[in-house]
Amino acid sequence: MNAGRAIFSQIMDFFPLPEFRRSVERYRGEYKVRTFSCLDQFLALAFAQLTYRESLRDIAYSGRCRSPFRADGDHDSGMMPIRIPG
Repeated sequence: MNAGRAIFSQIMDFFPLPEFRRSVERYRGEYKVRTFSCLDQFLALAFAQLTYRESLRDIAYSGRCRSPFRADGDHDSGMMPIRIPG
């Protein structure tokens, strides 16, 4: 049983967060962002890279995105459907 922090959290401690935030501000990365911030997107992609995810569906179904409904309308799995704008 894990009594400490997650390994991903420990790895992200080495990430230079102040530099990242400064770059986001400098290049207006949060312009017109509603809910999924640049930091959230970076963390999702870093997690995907470290866990060898191959697609957006893989990332969404990796167990981090939960909802009471499944993509096919069934209510038993707790998976959230993917909605890709386009």
